[in-house]
Amino acid sequence: MSDLAIYNAKVYIGREDFCQAVLIKDGLIAAVGSDSEILSRTPKGARIYDAGKRTVIPGFNDSHLHLLNVGETLSCIRLQGADSIAEVKRRIGAFIEKTKPAQGTVLHGTGWNQDLFKDEKRLLTRYDLDEAGMGYPLILERACGHILTADSLALGLAGITGETVPPEGGAIDLDENGEPTGVIRENACYRILRLLPKDDPEAIEKKLRIAMAYAAECGVTSVQTMDMRPGKWRETLEVYKRVQADKPTLRAYQQVNFMEPGEFKEFLEEGYRTGMGDRFLKIGPLKMFLDGSLGARTAFMREPYRDDPSNRGILTMDPETLGTMTGLAEANGCTAIMHAIGDGAVDMALKALETVIKGGENKLRHGIVHCQITDRGLLERFAKSDILAYVQPVFLDYDLTVLRDRVGERLASESYAFNTLKKLGVHESFGTDSPVEDMDPIRNLYCAVMGKGLAKRSGGDIYPDEAMDIYDAVDAYTSESAYASFEENIKGRIRLGYYGDLCILDGDIFECSREEISNIKVEATILEGRFVYER
Repeated sequence: MSDLAIYNAKVYIGREDFCQAVLIKDGLIAAVGSDSEILSRTPKGARIYDAGKRTVIPGFNDSHLHLLNVGETLSCIRLQGADSIAEVKRRIGAFIEKTKPAQGTVLHGTGWNQDLFKDEKRLLTRYDLDEAGMGYPLILERACGHILTADSLALGLAGITGETVPPEGGAIDLDENGEPTGVIRENACYRILRLLPKDDPEAIEKKLRIAMAYAAECGVTSVQTMDMRPGKWRETLEVYKRVQADKPTLRAYQQVNFMEPGEFKEFLEEGYRTGMGDRFLKIGPLKMFLDGSLGARTAFMREPYRDDPSNRGILTMDPETLGTMTGLAEANGCTAIMHAIGDGAVDMALKALETVIKGGENKLRHGIVHCQITDRGLLERFAKSDILAYVQPVFLDYDLTVLRDRVGERLASESYAFNTLKKLGVHESFGTDSPVEDMDPIRNLYCAVMGKGLAKRSGGDIYPDEAMDIYDAVDAYTSESAYASFEENIKGRIRLGYYGDLCILDGDIFECSREEISNIKVEATILEGRFVYER
């Protein structure tokens, strides 16, 4: 651990409360105050950092992402922002030319979004990929992670034909001749994804370190990450232990994914519970998926999609299994959180949690991740049972382009209700779901305070009443995220005895205009008084 004094700064303590300097000793905040007070208390040998009037806030805590997948995304075919099918094909070719993979290697790409295509706003098909793959099996995941497209070689390797019956909670798209188009949805994706080379521990470690370095660049000092999945959670946990034992650059709280009781019971029988671990690596909640995404029209809705009246989305877990899993978590002292985007999935999640939360006392801090499509009644149920909301304001950047078409004006007007949740007293934390969206917290904060996306295509404010003020937005990214992991008394504030995890910004995020927030950059990131990133 390092001793560090930061002075000549604007240090955020709380709403409209700032000081000039902060001292970190033995990894913890030892004092906050004026420049003279802190410098007089700084021990010999400590690093003394002149912040040049810059703003200092607690390190960002992303309350829901997929860190290992971030490392994968930074290592594979990157399709984020591709604005045409032709551009997707160009990037595939460029990746093959640059990396020169061995013939027969199954290639993986992520991040494409048909709604951003300027030529044809349609899903990629096997035939698009067949033209671009140069003889390599290709699997390209849509930005949401709930749809993928596979080329003909990959479909053949997976044994998928027009006769293949998809698993419950999944779908395989067929053309007019009854042949697979290459588009695979939800639970059916796993049959294709199994073709990807299985990472050995060294490959997993490499991807984690790549992702952790990027997190430091973003000012992120803590993540609540869903990397431990069925069938490989033990291996992933062991790699994390090794990485976190060697000069860690962030803290990781594992959201552990199980979708059926059998393997979750094994996890419990081995003694794992929410909160186990040390200050750098802890077991977090059980994480379950109830539906898909709005962009893919697989989010589960109570009524059919306005732009697809035959479709209500895909439910990826039945209510009975959800009830069993939630009951197991509650009985064994584990937090349960659920991916729910459509209002039908949010309603199902609320019902399951209301069954185990008695008298509005949510002692295990159960919660719902995303909770995008809602109405007032659903929002009030969050507050009544003290259910946590893990939200991603940056989703507005894309979702506003399709929201009203998907769900209609009335339901859209009560969705993405960030400010309403805050006013209702709901514990609301911010995350990015990276790599679905970039991990950059500044983008997220901008969308939260503007009530709209970053791009001009998003138009004006979605509804000004849902735009948060900057203090609430920063707190949602720091102290509220700490609350979600039972760490609000040690993390997320610049207070005596709290972790010395800080982020230094190059501009005053509290005084600049809302529009100017997107221009702010992370100047430095500090973990326990040690600089893990400097621009």
